[in-house]
Amino acid sequence: MLDSEVEVTVPLPKQALYLKWRPMSFDDMVGQEHITRTLRNSLKTGRIRHAYLFSGPRGTGKTTSARLLAKAINCHDPNPDNRPCNQCSACIAVNEGRYLDLIEIDAATHTGVDDVRDLRDKIAFSPGEGKFKVYIIDEVHRFTGNAFDALLKTLEEPPEHAIFVLATTEIDKVPATIKSRCLPFEFRRISLHEVADRLQMIAESEGLNIERSALELIARHGTGSARDSISLLDQVVSDPEQVITLEVVQRILGTASLAAVKDLVEALVAEDITGGLHVIASAVDSGSDPRQFGGQIVEHLRAILLTQTASADLVEASREDQALYEQQAEQIERGRLLKAIRAFNDAVNNYKGGWQPQLALEMALIESLRADEAPVVVQQYVTAPPQAAVSQPLPAANTEPLPPGTPPVVEVGALHDKWIEMLRTLNKRSSTAPDVMQYFRPLRVEGNLVFLGTDNPLYFERLNVPQKLKLVEWAFSTVHKVPLLVKLILSNDMGGDPTTSGGTDMNDPLLSDGLQLGAKITPIENTKRQNEQE
Repeated sequence: MLDSEVEVTVPLPKQALYLKWRPMSFDDMVGQEHITRTLRNSLKTGRIRHAYLFSGPRGTGKTTSARLLAKAINCHDPNPDNRPCNQCSACIAVNEGRYLDLIEIDAATHTGVDDVRDLRDKIAFSPGEGKFKVYIIDEVHRFTGNAFDALLKTLEEPPEHAIFVLATTEIDKVPATIKSRCLPFEFRRISLHEVADRLQMIAESEGLNIERSALELIARHGTGSARDSISLLDQVVSDPEQVITLEVVQRILGTASLAAVKDLVEALVAEDITGGLHVIASAVDSGSDPRQFGGQIVEHLRAILLTQTASADLVEASREDQALYEQQAEQIERGRLLKAIRAFNDAVNNYKGGWQPQLALEMALIESLRADEAPVVVQQYVTAPPQAAVSQPLPAANTEPLPPGTPPVVEVGALHDKWIEMLRTLNKRSSTAPDVMQYFRPLRVEGNLVFLGTDNPLYFERLNVPQKLKLVEWAFSTVHKVPLLVKLILSNDMGGDPTTSGGTDMNDPLLSDGLQLGAKITPIENTKRQNEQE
């Protein structure tokens, strides 16, 4: 080497934590005891199947378990309980990725029938090193229909030395003919505490100083996937000497503080829109990702729902948080809670960012706290368009009649004077309701109870239905700006023609057409009275 040359040592890339800490034995597996126990028992008894089907969410150990099974069946250790031993030549070769009798195929890139035919041609050759040749086909659901047909023939008549392990995250896309020829194993999402314990073991082994609450937040974001959770741990560790707190992890992952989530839920419980909007604005301005924040809100509301419906023990949380869920479950009504969960869940699922990233959360909050509007259920004659039906709410269902002897809240004369206005208002909800009301007229008012009379039994029965009376009550209350109730009276002596009101012939087709078009019709005597006053 020349004197002017300087030798430069380039450090090798650091191995990712999820690769470094991939389980090397069945004892290292987390959260899949129901599977590892069965596989170990099959190793003890020597009952090895020729085809296995591993299904479940990503990052739960499907491919890892397939490799462990491949190591164990070719392990040289005479004691089945020790397999895989990770000390014999076969185990070491598998760990180093150079074992010739372990063939891994990615179905995402080998989807064609030619790939499967090539596999079928090579499978007839005997193992080169071990007792079995193990074929691991990852994401097998990506195979085409013809590829599945070719694989089916191989699974029906496999050589004695060949073992297949099919892995998939979408079991419903695997044909039933393939499923029926494999021994199925369903991998489950790993619990929050099990993932957090695994992360803590890794952190301690790596010499990392990280708070337990930070590890639990990482595990929560991993959503039951050990691999994703370990990758997130690798992401937040920039300096091994740094103390990693909950606030640091929140900032890196873009999540809102737990205090912000609790404050927003408190605003929902208190029906405080203003306070809730301030919490959202503060969280987003502090760097929280709106979608992550929305997901945290949904998770908190779900915990309240589980607590309210069953028990707080169903929620994986500290005793302090469980006490908070119990308190809020008693304070929020079930219907409003479900409405909030739907609104925020839709906001998260439909989130597309944009120049106002927090808008979806703000709309979800307002939608959650918007007053419910009573639906109109008048089956026979409600034909108004939906937008008209929700423009004005019906009176509250809990309106009670005033005590007997209470002076009328509105004079019966005022009912006559504004009868046409009431019909026009009623027409907003139903285009044919005014035709029914022509057979009725106001008789008297007692407190807030309006007595309407008719001598027509047919229309008396037709209108004397709670849903229809509520529609009439709404029209009266809207016009006279006071809550009114209606009671119908059937009488043979109405003391006048019930088909008229205020001197106006309600059977006049011109009047009926005018009401249909939303015209304002004023009785003649009202016009005369106005002229006299002028």
